[in-house]
Amino acid sequence: MAFDFLVPVNDKLLAHCELLPAQALGNKIHKHTSKDGLPEMAKASFAIIGVNESRNAFEKKTEKLNLFDIRLQLYKLMTGNWNSSIIDLGDIEEGEAVTDTYFVVRKVVAELLEDDVIAIVIGATQDITYPTYRAFDDLRNMVNLVSVDSRFDFGDNDELISSHSYMSRIITDQPNNLFNFSNIGYQSYFCAQEELDLMERLFFDSYRLGEISSNIALAEPVLRDANIVSIDLRSIKASEISMSANFSPNGFTGKEICAIARYAGISDKVNIFGVYEADNTPQSYQIIAQIIWYFIEGHNYRVKESPYVKTEDFTKYIVPTDADDLIYHKSNLTNRWWVEVPSILSSHNKSNLAALLPCTEQDYLDACNQIIPERWFKAYKKGFN
Repeated sequence: MAFDFLVPVNDKLLAHCELLPAQALGNKIHKHTSKDGLPEMAKASFAIIGVNESRNAFEKKTEKLNLFDIRLQLYKLMTGNWNSSIIDLGDIEEGEAVTDTYFVVRKVVAELLEDDVIAIVIGATQDITYPTYRAFDDLRNMVNLVSVDSRFDFGDNDELISSHSYMSRIITDQPNNLFNFSNIGYQSYFCAQEELDLMERLFFDSYRLGEISSNIALAEPVLRDANIVSIDLRSIKASEISMSANFSPNGFTGKEICAIARYAGISDKVNIFGVYEADNTPQSYQIIAQIIWYFIEGHNYRVKESPYVKTEDFTKYIVPTDADDLIYHKSNLTNRWWVEVPSILSSHNKSNLAALLPCTEQDYLDACNQIIPERWFKAYKKGFN
């Protein structure tokens, strides 16, 4: 059983929790301990897992990620008005080979998915996204992955998987379960033109840092449709988190990355939320803790809604265009928008209803001016489902 490889939470952390206020997260989280073993998972909403594997780091790590201090900062935070049950399963340490670590990550996350528990993964390097993606192999046909990253992380076909090339493995390995990949926050000077061309050819979505920073709400519909969210902390500006050479002077602010995490939590499709590539600095520990806090906070505001389930809760808008009629739905409860996308691949749409793509009100207004939204066009070309 994969859970046998999990290392319990450090006893020193348990002792520290006794000194915290009753309202602190450290006293609300059910922990994997050496004394009591694994916590009950039947009613858990979230499971926190640390993964201390860094042998495939692009920039070699000189020391292990300090998961102790990350937890210390997380446990200190106060709980919100939440109904969620949180468990901390402890850590997955390095296996004999990197593939052994990947195997354990995949099995642990797959079991959590089967139990309908959201996995919160704190990893040393972002290549851990790959085994979390593979956890869906036996559970779901197609997966949507959103990466918050300054790079696309494509590598050469013959390059070994690393934190800068794991996306190539996800795209090329069989079985290929990836339906859509979206990047939030890429910075052009870190991305080769060939990578941008590949994103276009595969009809993937990408949003420059400047686009999102000027209107953070653009990230919401992208995250609303995600199954996996992978955050590379190097997408945050160096002055906000660390003065390490691995971080750029340009990037998201702490406020912006926490807003993105909250949007991810609000999405009712996100099953895996990963935070990777931290340096061992006090600022890093705090920002990781706050990112996770905002993700859990967002989850407690989730509203499961669909124009096809409760039509009375939605207003339907039909926009005639030169190509076809675009049909939009606006929620009267949350003011969120969706647009119908006729599926090219009918086998992916057994209900005979058009697929729904999350969008913004601006997409609707653009369509009224005969401007076809780019995300709609890409989804249409792929046969969105």
